Amino acid sequence: MRRHPIYLLLLAAALAGCGKPKVSTVASAAVVSNAPPPDTLPVERIAARVADRLPHIHLNRDDFNSAIATNALMLFIDSLDYDHSFFLASDIAEFRLQATNLADQVKSGKVDFSQTVFKRFKERVTNRVAYVNQLLDKGFDLNQTETYHWKRDTAPWPADQAEWDDLWRKKIKNDFVSRVAAIDAGADEEKPKTTNAVTGVKAAKVLTPVDSVRERYKQYQLLIENNFDREFLLERYLSAFTHSYDPHSDYLSPRGVEDFDINMSLSLVGIGATLRSEDGAAKIEKLIAGGPAEQDGRLLPGDKIIAVAQGDKEPVSILYWPLSKAVRIIRGEKGTKVVLTVIPADDTTGTRTKTIDLIRDEVKLEAQAAKGEVKAFTETNGVPYRIGVLTLPEFYANFEAARNGDDNARRASTDVRRILNGFATNRLDGVILDLRNNGGGSLLEAIDIAGFFIPVGPIVQVREQRGVSVLPDGDPETVYSGPLVVLVNRLSASASEIVAAALQDYGRAVIVGDSKTHGKGTVQTVYPLSKLNDDLGSLKVTTASFYRIAGGSTQLKGVMPDVVLPSLYDSLEIGEEYLPHALPWSQVRSAYYRPWAESVKPAIPELKEHSSVRRAGNPAFTTFLARRDRIRSRMENPEVSLKVSDRVGELVAEKDMEKLQDAALDSDKADKDDPILDEALNITADLVDLMGRKPAVQITRTP
Repeated sequence: MRRHPIYLLLLAAALAGCGKPKVSTVASAAVVSNAPPPDTLPVERIAARVADRLPHIHLNRDDFNSAIATNALMLFIDSLDYDHSFFLASDIAEFRLQATNLADQVKSGKVDFSQTVFKRFKERVTNRVAYVNQLLDKGFDLNQTETYHWKRDTAPWPADQAEWDDLWRKKIKNDFVSRVAAIDAGADEEKPKTTNAVTGVKAAKVLTPVDSVRERYKQYQLLIENNFDREFLLERYLSAFTHSYDPHSDYLSPRGVEDFDINMSLSLVGIGATLRSEDGAAKIEKLIAGGPAEQDGRLLPGDKIIAVAQGDKEPVSILYWPLSKAVRIIRGEKGTKVVLTVIPADDTTGTRTKTIDLIRDEVKLEAQAAKGEVKAFTETNGVPYRIGVLTLPEFYANFEAARNGDDNARRASTDVRRILNGFATNRLDGVILDLRNNGGGSLLEAIDIAGFFIPVGPIVQVREQRGVSVLPDGDPETVYSGPLVVLVNRLSASASEIVAAALQDYGRAVIVGDSKTHGKGTVQTVYPLSKLNDDLGSLKVTTASFYRIAGGSTQLKGVMPDVVLPSLYDSLEIGEEYLPHALPWSQVRSAYYRPWAESVKPAIPELKEHSSVRRAGNPAFTTFLARRDRIRSRMENPEVSLKVSDRVGELVAEKDMEKLQDAALDSDKADKDDPILDEALNITADLVDLMGRKPAVQITRTP
């Protein structure tokens, strides 16, 4: 069944930014808040309206009942005590007695239970911080052979005082040993890599390991006592109910709506990074193309920001801060300096930190736009190749300009067509569409761009409450018909997965990259809770889901590449499958489509074999694999040694591995800073040979 074209436009607008993860925002523009003061929020009206609207507009239409409330209770508790160390098992048992009543309470506008839980939490924090100081005053036996179970998100809460105290003794000893080991191994040293970094930064105050740990928990206690205002607690509590439906549905308070609007902006000021709250820190979810962080190169997805300094001032710990407050301290005026203290993504224990200094700057759409580059190289057999690399950071579209009748409104599809037309004059052998780190965007743009590589046909199926729609590319023109490789990773989400899946189902392109893409196959729409004013906030709700033209969903499973390349992301917990209450994979009937006449599928076994042999002889990949395996082993082992000598050894080994990898990359002749792209170029060259090299007239030029 086809929808009226206006339906597609509305759906595309709802999808702008659809690849963004839950409770995330952009460290970008400095703003003046127009939100009402937290103490004036009409809490009862907000709660009742959320309970009333959510079941009717969510894709699954599940009742707002005791089952939802029971899940919400645990999500709310976990949002306060993510590693199950502050509350006691008796607290949890007491709270669970109220679980079946919570849905009815929220329906009637009552959220007092959130205050009850939070009051108990503050009492437990006060108790534990006092105990931390006792432990630090007493000191630790650093020669004792014991381990700490650091991966506690699913661990049971302590059963009694003795178990509670022993857990905290090991927890604080781990913090202490981490700081000692970092100092002994010199792991805090990090040299600037680009001219964006600031030189002559004033040295921060150096704390001893004891003072460092003591200060961390002192700051945490002050935060809990003074900074969890009514609005923040309400947003967290009601979002626990929305997250019971799925992890991408949120309640946005008035202040949260402001942050969401900034996230959707096309012109940003700040460091250029999308953040989300995880384990008490502000985790880097995505770097915005062209932003200071992306250009600098030292800040990476998965890194966790734990402290922020303005210029040469002392750093301020942002551990356990509300994300909106953390973002506000990272944002700032263009041209000002911000210094971030970061735990690297590949460090599971918090042992290593690095300091990254950046100059805030404006991130314009031009920097995020599609880019094309021709790579000319000669294979070991002496055969020259010319491959076009088309990099697309997101599926952008200026909907406001389009609504105002601007025929020149900026669109990703327009830019991609222009680049492909430009490639036509370069006698190309093949093209790589690089969708790595592309979190999604406009569905219409994704459909149009996928259509550039095929004749007319379906691109994606969308299921909503009213049924399943097949959304096609209606343009019979094929802009590029030659050998095509699509490059993806675990940060390729939503609209990126639609394009990769469609081209894979048609047999049109070879998909290359991580073991899978992100697996976000759902659509969110923002509904204001009031049409008259903005003092109630909004609901961001999952209203539709994506399906491949072959019938399977992109939810959870994502798109599995034809040729898998080694990835550090595959060793980290990145992907839809790691989010609580993620919607399950499902399928619908296959749409009718005609596979590409010269399908790449028969060539895939040979492409995989050639790539495997090539990587086995490449020192850069050999070292890369060793480092990936070390990270994977560390992630899979929930225990960490509490002996300083063991931890120093791990840090030194990791630094040596990084040096080996850097040396291997420096000896690589082509694309030494991007071995994945280098191998994708080789795969494309193999594809050209297997499909038969043809005259370079595969790109159809249009005016």
